[in-house]
Amino acid sequence: MREMIRATGLAKRYKEGEALSGLDLTVPEGKVLALLGPNGAGKTTAVRILATLIDPDEGSAEVAGVDVLADPAGVRARIGLSGQYAAVDEHLTGYENLEMVGRLYGFKKARARTRGRELLARFDLEDAADRPSKTYSGGMRRRLDLALALVAEPPVLILDEPTTGLDVRSRQQMWQVIRELVSSGATLLLTTQYLEEADRLADDIVVIDHGRAIARGTADELKSQTGGERIEVILTDAGTRDAATRVLAEVSGGDVQTHSDNRRSLTAPVSGGQQALMRVLRGLEEQRIEVFDIGLRRPTLDDVFMSLTGHAAEVEDEESEPAKRSTKQKAEVSA
Repeated sequence: MREMIRATGLAKRYKEGEALSGLDLTVPEGKVLALLGPNGAGKTTAVRILATLIDPDEGSAEVAGVDVLADPAGVRARIGLSGQYAAVDEHLTGYENLEMVGRLYGFKKARARTRGRELLARFDLEDAADRPSKTYSGGMRRRLDLALALVAEPPVLILDEPTTGLDVRSRQQMWQVIRELVSSGATLLLTTQYLEEADRLADDIVVIDHGRAIARGTADELKSQTGGERIEVILTDAGTRDAATRVLAEVSGGDVQTHSDNRRSLTAPVSGGQQALMRVLRGLEEQRIEVFDIGLRRPTLDDVFMSLTGHAAEVEDEESEPAKRSTKQKAEVSA
């Protein structure tokens, strides 16, 4: 399968420190790679290098077979970029924003207008097409921003935290749009701090921290690194804790965690999924141990994140470099 993005040994240093330190990335055609990391991990720096906005201090990268250093204009012709902030001209209508970007790409007026109307329909913005974009909600502005990145129908999309700051409903709408883009054959590099976003959208995930890739794989592969499934039990009576611990130990091999802040709560790693859960339920019933709640829990990407980095992802601005760009700059990147 053709690799649409390939980066090898990317390094970037600033006065404040090293933003990237030997980062390697590959994204096959038609796939989604999520670059997952906490604030300041280097995600946006990687995006800026791949989008030819900055040069790496070391390493090399190609996008759609074009070298980012040798032919930056060729790369820009093959990508659509949506940054952390919606780069729309708020004084223009949604339609005018799209038409303007089409003209900046060199489209004739008729083609720019037709393409603008197509994208307004695709992103459910037809009713707001002739309203100034400053009147749009956050979710509408992000959809318009993504539409702007698609004006020239690029084969590669780079989305830098596309749902940051959106409410749950708007975020889910954006996820649906992204799924549709991928199903139509787009190749996507997605940076995110939202663990659920990476879990739902990505074919593969690279976890990045302090400018380095510290883990990579599918969501399931990464989750398996944290120890697999576990059974969590909340007892009705804390006095049955010792007996319940013995039941769990028989199934888990003895590794039962108790919680000092809640004497009724027990956790044990298991293998076998539902069968292990049934064995525990039978054992508790035989011992006449009443349970307030019990469940089989798979590790989440949050667990993976904590185990790999020692801290959780937080939603804040990532790097100190300015992230906002004008609509014209967006067109210059993609054109």
